[in-house]
Amino acid sequence: MFCMGASDFSHESRFFPRRGCFLEGAEIVRRTVVSDQQDRIMRLFIEEAKEHLDTLENGLVDLKSTMKDPESVQEMFRAAHSVKGGAAMLGLDSIKTTAHRLEDCFKVLKDGPVKQVDQTAESLFLKGVDTLKDLLGRLEGPFGLRNEEGEKLVQQVMPVFAQLETHLNKLASGKVQAAGSGTPAPTAGGVPANFAVEVMTLLKEMLQVFKQKESAASRSELTAVCVRLYKLGGKIETWQNLVKTARAAIVNPKNSYKVLAPLIIKELKEAGDLVQVGKVKTIVPSKNLLLLAASPKPAEASAPAAPAAPAAASKQVALPAEPKAVVKLLLKTFNKKQLSEIAKLLVNAIKSSN
Repeated sequence: MFCMGASDFSHESRFFPRRGCFLEGAEIVRRTVVSDQQDRIMRLFIEEAKEHLDTLENGLVDLKSTMKDPESVQEMFRAAHSVKGGAAMLGLDSIKTTAHRLEDCFKVLKDGPVKQVDQTAESLFLKGVDTLKDLLGRLEGPFGLRNEEGEKLVQQVMPVFAQLETHLNKLASGKVQAAGSGTPAPTAGGVPANFAVEVMTLLKEMLQVFKQKESAASRSELTAVCVRLYKLGGKIETWQNLVKTARAAIVNPKNSYKVLAPLIIKELKEAGDLVQVGKVKTIVPSKNLLLLAASPKPAEASAPAAPAAPAAASKQVALPAEPKAVVKLLLKTFNKKQLSEIAKLLVNAIKSSN
């Protein structure tokens, strides 16, 4: 009996080359299997985390109503806890930390004597969830989530969580009165004094339609709600521009309800809150909403029944020789979803060529 070290292995490989090749091949197979397992676990985590994010966003759309149902608050707490646990298992520190802080804040709602929340609490919660969504989006992207990116986003959101926790404790102690329990803030442009409340009423209707099957009829219902939201804004151009952008995104049949619902509900709700406090100049559609609302090219609009050309064939891109320049060009030319598909195609092509 004797043990063979690395040097012995190299000597043995010299005399038994076939055995050496076999051992090296076995190691490659082992590493490939481990890598595939890790990829499957990561994909599973991302899919489950997305479902938990939907739970959080749906609960925060109208947190005041959610607070009336202890089980809904408990469900939001569990969603943040599950994301934290999965991220910890995979060593995703930035996602784990962000989910942990969200969990802490939901724990205050779940266990503490907070009876009523206000727009400030809702807005701060949404900022925390947005950061978590950003981190997951980067993780799912073709280049993954880099440690420095994650740390930077965590540092930016930590003051938000600190402010949220302090605010929740003040609400619990009665040191601040939840907004909406007194006289509504005055608004400009001839809109109702309880503008934010009326917006929420319409957004609840919109959310119910978004839960229906995608069809021309349901999209028509959604655009009808947009018309009512538009009229509700009186003469506030920034609000009306946002509503028109949302409507344009809805009528585009290429945009799924799963993508549209959280984005449009969130932006219109936040804008309604801004109108309520008189900050109408700060209302602008996000880049994501503008992309969804982008009009089709005239050639496409004139022949809607014609099959769409493949994305790869619609635009030819000349790739430079320098790798860094290629990366910059790809980032400039394609969006995240397209880059993700390109990465998958490349990986499959490489595997099939081996």
